Amino acid sequence: MFPGREKDAEGLGMNESREDYIKTIYALKSRMKIVRSVDVANEMGYTRPSVSRATTTLKEKGLITMDGKKGINLTKKGLEVARMISEKHELLKDFLLQTTGTDEKAAEEEACRMEHFVSQATLDGIRDFIQKNRQDATT
Repeated sequence: MFPGREKDAEGLGMNESREDYIKTIYALKSRMKIVRSVDVANEMGYTRPSVSRATTTLKEKGLITMDGKKGINLTKKGLEVARMISEKHELLKDFLLQTTGTDEKAAEEEACRMEHFVSQATLDGIRDFIQKNRQDATT
């Protein structure tokens, strides 16, 4: 575990891999009516058996439901976790784009790695920094 890593969301035993699966399912649901394991596997570049193991764990933790006809769906708890992870990701990506001069692709990749280990205090500071810079830019 990295210093400053927040306790996982709601004590759900989340780790980087599970967060990536939840975020991927969330993103796919915004583009597709029905998300299947094969869609997750294709999106993440993983094998179907790997996705099957991960989705079983996410189901056991109450983050997703699985139904052959309806596919994979996020539960209320899963949706909350997905939104939290996505918000972290977008905030970090925005911060990197504003402060480092990096390109969009690099900021996307860095934010994806950082989102799993950044503390809430750091996120709050980044959010304040971005808001202040937006206000300064408009005045």
